[in-house]
Amino acid sequence: MHTNPASPLLQLQNLQISYGGIQAVKGIDLELYSGELVCLIGANGAGKTTTLNAIAGVLPVAGGNIHYAGDRMNTVPPHNRLRRGIALVPEGRGIFTRLTVEENLRMGAYTRNDKAAIEADLERVYTMLPRVKERLYQVAGTLSGGEQQMVAIGRALLSRPRLLLLDEPSMGLAPLVVEKIFEVVQSVAKEGVTILLVEQNANLALEFAQRGYVMESGKITLTGTGAALLADPKVRAAYLGEAA
Repeated sequence: MHTNPASPLLQLQNLQISYGGIQAVKGIDLELYSGELVCLIGANGAGKTTTLNAIAGVLPVAGGNIHYAGDRMNTVPPHNRLRRGIALVPEGRGIFTRLTVEENLRMGAYTRNDKAAIEADLERVYTMLPRVKERLYQVAGTLSGGEQQMVAIGRALLSRPRLLLLDEPSMGLAPLVVEKIFEVVQSVAKEGVTILLVEQNANLALEFAQRGYVMESGKITLTGTGAALLADPKVRAAYLGEAA
């Protein structure tokens, strides 16, 4: 299906998600255009991870719509969303700890059978993530947190995503490692992959993102360019630890 380049790659309309008997997401609207890096910030429990999981198909939609590349995705199973180009790097990385790094990366390509292109993509990932290449034959569970995060991103890239959903990539990592992870995220964005980033480190996320959405208690309360949100006194007080 050909989509108008001016229409969003991803569009959430009045999206509602309930889980564990609680309405976690209460009717949000969000748009993401091809090639954008957009962040979703907010306190713990605001509904950010729940939103990403619903886009990836891991959680069912209670109301509203998810449109991707012009098609309604509400009931499309997760593996078909992956085939269509939606890849999730989950919170906590979700790597296969007993497999080697290389096996983890190849798992990312399980929906593909274009062998030569898979090898070429592996080489691209090795160039982008030299640390990962050094650790290819190591069991992934023995890697540091930062290295595991890079493996998780590399694995997602092996599915050739058009839309990459990144959930808390900096969680629990040292500042220097976080910087490295964000450099990787930036190089992925430069390759034309559209990215929706959920990030606890609001300062960093807003510096990198073209646009941002602020989520509070299941609702989107603010949206704007990364720069405008960084300068917003409400955002600064709530998420950047400054006195209002």
